[in-house]
Amino acid sequence: MAFPSPVPGLVIRSSYLRASEHARGREEGIKERPAGVILVTTSAAGEPMVTVLPITCTPPGVSALAVQIPHPAKRRLGLDDAWSWVVLTEANRFAWPGPDARPASGGDAASVAYGPLPYALFEEIRLKFIAAVKARAARTVPRTA
Repeated sequence: MAFPSPVPGLVIRSSYLRASEHARGREEGIKERPAGVILVTTSAAGEPMVTVLPITCTPPGVSALAVQIPHPAKRRLGLDDAWSWVVLTEANRFAWPGPDARPASGGDAASVAYGPLPYALFEEIRLKFIAAVKARAARTVPRTA
C-alpha cells in the first residue's frame, strides 16, 4: 500500500531526531517514536513537507510546554497504556514521506500512520504550539534529505 496523505493531526511512526541528539551531532533519531503532524506545507520543488511534534512517555519539565494524550485517544490510536505527552518545544521538518516516516510492519507504507488525533486535542496542541513558537520556546530540528 502507499503512504497515507499527510494531514495535520495525523499521528505517525517516525525516526524522530531529538534536539539533544542533534546537538551531539546525530543525524538519525535513537529510536522510532510516534509523532504528531502539526503542519503540512509544500516545498519550492512542490513536494509535501511535514512538521511533526514528538510524543513521549517522559513527563515534561514544564507542563505548559506539553499536552498530555488521554488514554482513550491512545487506545484508539493503538499506542501503549503508559501516560504520554506531545512535546511543544521542538519539532522535526522533513519531506513526505522521506526516510523519517517509518512503517510499523513489514514495509507496508500504510502502517506509518496510527491515525488522527481527536479534533479538540489537536486544536489544543496546535494553539499551544503556536504560543510556544511566538514565545520562542520552540525550535525546529533540521533533517537531512
